[in-house]
Amino acid sequence: MSRLELHDVTDKNLRELTEFPLRPGQDQFVAPVVQSIAEAYVTPTAWPRAILDGDEVVGFVMANFDPDNELEAFRCGIWRLNVAAGAQRRGVGRFAVEEVAREARRRGRDRMTVLWVEGEGGPEEFYLRCGFVPTGERVFGQVLGVRATVGLD
Repeated sequence: MSRLELHDVTDKNLRELTEFPLRPGQDQFVAPVVQSIAEAYVTPTAWPRAILDGDEVVGFVMANFDPDNELEAFRCGIWRLNVAAGAQRRGVGRFAVEEVAREARRRGRDRMTVLWVEGEGGPEEFYLRCGFVPTGERVFGQVLGVRATVGLD
């Protein structure tokens, strides 16, 4: 996974983005990419990106940068992270988290958030390994995690 890059969502990668499969059961923890892209279309502060390994779409990440949002959870953070089943456990998700952190730092933000649904096979362990710490707060029934935007390498 040495050629990972983020790219804008375009007509050239849209089909691949909306068709890559997750592992069985993961769809209960994250919205489909097509729904995320629709939400990004109507949310000016959303930052949707395709994750490519060379020419292959291996994932999707959508962050939100809205420093004036009344809810801290939505000022700077990851809204969605989908990684193709065949690309999981190869650093794609960690790459996406660090790229969102890099963009957040570029925008002057020193912390970022993520929300996750708890459950067997869910993303909680992944986000904890990426340095997110649960705040004890729930937003829309999901766990709110926060971390600094500096890398944890």
